[in-house]
Amino acid sequence: MSLRAIPLIAISFILYNILALLKIDLGHCISTAEKACTPPLFSVPMPSHANWTFTWGDLLIIITLVMLFIELLKSTFANASSLVDHALSLVVMMACLVEFVLVPQAATSVFFVILFATMIDVIAGYTIGTSVARRSLNVGGSDNN
Repeated sequence: MSLRAIPLIAISFILYNILALLKIDLGHCISTAEKACTPPLFSVPMPSHANWTFTWGDLLIIITLVMLFIELLKSTFANASSLVDHALSLVVMMACLVEFVLVPQAATSVFFVILFATMIDVIAGYTIGTSVARRSLNVGGSDNN
């Protein structure tokens, strides 16, 4: 099995779990006695006099979107490793879904975005893969449509 068969979107899933284990706040938390807030990665004053803060959760969402883009590019190739990649993407999506429903630390908006990205990866992977395979089969034959 080649490295191309490993779904990269699992990196976001793993990173989220590492950050949750380290108890790093992934968003803008309201300071309470039971939950300590992690300071944002950086903050930028805007011309509108607002203050834009960039958190760990924002970084994780960007990483997830980049991984989703790469996964969509990988799904445009029809080879044996792409079938394994689609199957493993489905496993990652199911693991995300189970964790979202059952683990309290995963019931966040950031994790929901990761879950949604894995769903898009699975659906688009099978859809694009089927289209690419159909096009590959039609290259050698006559088009009777």
